[in-house]
Amino acid sequence: MTTTFSRAIQFRDVNKWYGPLHVLKNVSFDVAEGEKVVVCGPSGSGKSTLIRCINRLEKHQEGKIHVEGQELSDETASSVRREVGMVFQSFNLFPHLTILENCILAPMSTRGLSREKAVETAMSYLERVRIAEQAQKYPAKLSGGQQQRVAIARALCMEPRIMLFDEPTSALDPEMIQEVLDTMTELAQTGMTMICVTHEMGFARQVADRVVFMDHGEIVEQGRPDEVFGSPKTQRLADFLGRVMASH
Repeated sequence: MTTTFSRAIQFRDVNKWYGPLHVLKNVSFDVAEGEKVVVCGPSGSGKSTLIRCINRLEKHQEGKIHVEGQELSDETASSVRREVGMVFQSFNLFPHLTILENCILAPMSTRGLSREKAVETAMSYLERVRIAEQAQKYPAKLSGGQQQRVAIARALCMEPRIMLFDEPTSALDPEMIQEVLDTMTELAQTGMTMICVTHEMGFARQVADRVVFMDHGEIVEQGRPDEVFGSPKTQRLADFLGRVMASH
């Protein structure tokens, strides 16, 4: 599908508080259509809040957010969410539904797809994430890595234009992380706009067009992966990279 929007997402002077805690401080940045952006930073830096604001899971109090030209508000949130898929740290699959039923629920209820079409779409995406043979099982029968791949397929079943990933591998055992990252890497190659909050720096180097480093609610540095990792301009980023590399 073609679009006239060159910018998929725009933040302009966005501020967000939780009570007295100022978690996003005058954040301004753009994400181009088709761009792959990795957001990194220490715990509590505001990175998850940032992407949760994009589909109105969190409400910003000041500034403007536009998603494909549409300003985000209470009135536009539902239409924006239909175009923005999200994969969470915890898989959020419905335990009482099979894998296939998890995948067809939203397309049928919000996009009005027939069951036949929803099943056809779901099976194609389950095949893409290499888990179609598990379609009739319940989530509890799958490993964590498999459940997260189902969560990715479920988001794709809505055929979103933008995908958000909020630390999708942080709840996984180490041996399961790579299978999820491989799935995300393949998805990135399709040209979809993606924003991923992650500490997986190898993934960032391989996939990201741009890396955004946040600390204390601010965007401190951003640039191409080779720039950000090879020659950090601030001590805050250098310290963060040192800690992350030491822990891997």
